[in-house]
Amino acid sequence: MATKTLPGPKGKALIERDQRVISPSYTRCYPFAMARGEGAEVWDVDGNRFIDFTTGIAVTATGHAHPEVVQAIKDQADKFIHMAGTDFYYEVEIELAEKLNEHAPFEEDAKVFFTNSGTEAVEAAVKLARHHSGRGRFIAFYGGFHGRTLGSLAFTASKYTQQGGFFPAMPGVTHVPFPDPYRPVINENGFADQGEAVVNYIENVVFASNVPAKEVAAILVEPIQGEGGYVVPPDSFFPLLRDLCDRHGILLIADEVQSGMGRTGKWWAIEHWGVEPDMVTSAKGIASGMPLGALVARESLMTWPPGAHGNTFGANPVSCAASLATIGLLEKGLIQNAAEVGQYVMDALHEIAPRHPSIGDLRGKGMMIGIDLVTDPGTREPAPALRDDVVERAYEQGLLMLGMGTGGLRFMPPLNLEKDVADEALQIFDKVLADAENAA
Repeated sequence: MATKTLPGPKGKALIERDQRVISPSYTRCYPFAMARGEGAEVWDVDGNRFIDFTTGIAVTATGHAHPEVVQAIKDQADKFIHMAGTDFYYEVEIELAEKLNEHAPFEEDAKVFFTNSGTEAVEAAVKLARHHSGRGRFIAFYGGFHGRTLGSLAFTASKYTQQGGFFPAMPGVTHVPFPDPYRPVINENGFADQGEAVVNYIENVVFASNVPAKEVAAILVEPIQGEGGYVVPPDSFFPLLRDLCDRHGILLIADEVQSGMGRTGKWWAIEHWGVEPDMVTSAKGIASGMPLGALVARESLMTWPPGAHGNTFGANPVSCAASLATIGLLEKGLIQNAAEVGQYVMDALHEIAPRHPSIGDLRGKGMMIGIDLVTDPGTREPAPALRDDVVERAYEQGLLMLGMGTGGLRFMPPLNLEKDVADEALQIFDKVLADAENAA
């Protein structure tokens, strides 16, 4: 449990040093200064213990410093740390690509382009879609987050601050509403749900009035929105979207940077709907904290020639070794644990919810759980001030959380979370939410 005075003296000194030399664009919401971590627990530089429900923004999927991942990193570092995979060959890169092919969310064999991050994986997907299709337009969704480089930024639409000051980004991207069952945007009259309504909107409004379908290279979508609020679409959405893409020769790109690699209780979140994308982007949890990203595409789409795309550090050997160890742990039971303990946490939240009028909605799958806080359950007005208060109080009580969307909280613990640690975190959350509601 954290001390009453946070941060401690070592933390304060470290933060003062940070503020003198680190970019102010970083979004630190409370002063946690990490010293070490183990599993779902972390300690700050003053020795205070916390339960980590952020995992470095859904990155440390196997928990902090998992011994098998650490050993894989050490073993590879003893051999060689870098060799440019775009120019030469090494087994650990090939082995990882073979594993990703084995677990790709489509029947066709896959080919892989490795990157350093999620935003670079999205950039690669966009370039490949243009190159293969010969088309230049794209469809993206409001609330989506796909990165902050100028290409991926054109698709990102979760907060206006991410776009502010950087116009123009890449042209050719048209945004449409994401099918949010809790806060629907499109009128559902005549349709079964938001999934049907949104796909109809793309077909009969966007394609009919503004964007020729024959010019659209791809639709880029998060199967479950991340920064935009852990929004889970209706079950109708992805089958209908896949059909729309097929009818118009449009590629479907699933951005699984946050939702993939077992986080939702399946290898890829898109698998919950039985739909095969044409490409999938991955990063975050792919290597348990080492910088790595990947574009996994159907083999038939990888039609670009040598030199059409490349990078220097993609498929870093140490990162690839960490990823292979991560995948091994996922294969040995962490995905199943994510499904089972994630459901355990969700069930507990449903028991807690009736005590808290501010909880408007609970949603998610596996270890990707969203909590929508509202000022009024009837109007569903978001409560960002309450959310921020809860996050701060949780930190003071020893639980690290992050916000999402306009007034939401997200639970994204490591996939090896144990029930006793989950219980401790839930008790803290229940208490701090009650305290914040009473103070509001």
